[in-house]
Amino acid sequence: MTSQIASARAHTNIALIKYWGKKDQQLMLPMNGSLSLTLDHFYTDTTVEFNSIYTEDTFYLDQKKIETTKITPFLDLVRQMNPQVGFARIYSSNHVPNAAGLASSASAFAALALAASTAAGLNLTRRELSRLARRGSGSATRSIYGGFVEWQPGTSDLDSYAIPIDEKVDWDIEMLAVIIDRQQKKISSRTGMQRVVTTSPYYPAWITSTNQDLSAAIQAVKEHNLQLLGQLAESNALRMHALNLSARPPFSYFEPASLVAMEIIEKLRSEGICCYYTLDAGPNVKVICSKAESPQIIRALSTAFTPEQIVEAFPGPGVKLIEC
Repeated sequence: MTSQIASARAHTNIALIKYWGKKDQQLMLPMNGSLSLTLDHFYTDTTVEFNSIYTEDTFYLDQKKIETTKITPFLDLVRQMNPQVGFARIYSSNHVPNAAGLASSASAFAALALAASTAAGLNLTRRELSRLARRGSGSATRSIYGGFVEWQPGTSDLDSYAIPIDEKVDWDIEMLAVIIDRQQKKISSRTGMQRVVTTSPYYPAWITSTNQDLSAAIQAVKEHNLQLLGQLAESNALRMHALNLSARPPFSYFEPASLVAMEIIEKLRSEGICCYYTLDAGPNVKVICSKAESPQIIRALSTAFTPEQIVEAFPGPGVKLIEC
């Protein structure tokens, strides 16, 4: 019996400049570049054991056995790099709501990429890990790194990967997550973005404007310009969701409470507080702000949401190996 095992932890990332649409579904190549912030609060722990006695891949998520429809094709990529390893047993623990617009797939596949490649005896560079993670979930390519991360879209499997922009964030920025719904969303990100790419008449304008946003946002990060970064993130998110409304048939991830949170943030901003919101493919609202002003923002949000719905998160680390 031959057994090889490794465990890894990866954190979620929230896109400030979004990617919304793929030019290659199999290779997960995005239509445009993106910028994200890796967060400390939400993460996934994954253990992978390759064992010669296993006759199939088995996957347990939060102690519940799950189909390996997405897992086995991903592990096949690892087995291509080392044909000596066989089937695997995977145990994963998600400290983030699944499929609710909080980037659970990003942390999941980034952790799986490191755990599986290490258990297989591979010593991949972070760039190689980023490319591998991308094949499971596009946004996972960014969770290999901590802090602010850019995903370069590339034109092939070889040149589509993430690069760190500011891994050791030493300036005053944090993110508040307003958890509106922990349930799985009705329209997956993959389905939603594909519908937008193929049916929205505004999609070409999205690509042009988002490329401009990306350049400006990277500069804002380098200058520690919270106000500009927040403005760019908020407008970029609203344009992404406008695309969804322009698709055929149209769809939306917003819930009534999403609009309540957005209105609270807009009101605070009118009162001189530097805070901006962003939403991914889900109803949950993320607020970009400074730690110095977060207590005021939390108090305002608490008029409409419970303490359990408001989570403070700070810039987090990249993927790492942990004890099994």
